[in-house]
Amino acid sequence: MVNTLTNTTKEKAESKKKIVTKITEKSKETEVKQRIRIKIKSYDSKIIDNSTRQIIENIERFDAEIVGPVPLPSQIKKYTVNRSTFVHKNSREQYEIRIHQRLIDIINPSSKIIEALTNLSLPAGVDIEIKV
Repeated sequence: MVNTLTNTTKEKAESKKKIVTKITEKSKETEVKQRIRIKIKSYDSKIIDNSTRQIIENIERFDAEIVGPVPLPSQIKKYTVNRSTFVHKNSREQYEIRIHQRLIDIINPSSKIIEALTNLSLPAGVDIEIKV
């Protein structure tokens, strides 16, 4: 009975070592991969869709791995303004601005892809943030 207990503890220790080595191998694989994160913002949803399509077509020419476009929740900014300047305090107008957002990840980019992104011309009203 003592031999069976020592055998099971040895087997458990060996299985833990195997799990630890698998985890470290996976972490080494993920460290090797680089990525570029592109965040696109715009007030108009049609313009942002066209610009994301244009960016993805440009990246696909160089056979890169793309994740996205992921639509992020749109920010809504609301403003309340009095209709008149002096009288009629209860009469107000409300305005809102919607900021649409998209997210694109490029995994293992090459220098050609980075050059293509810098030379890309997009329509006015589109804001781009590129993080390496």
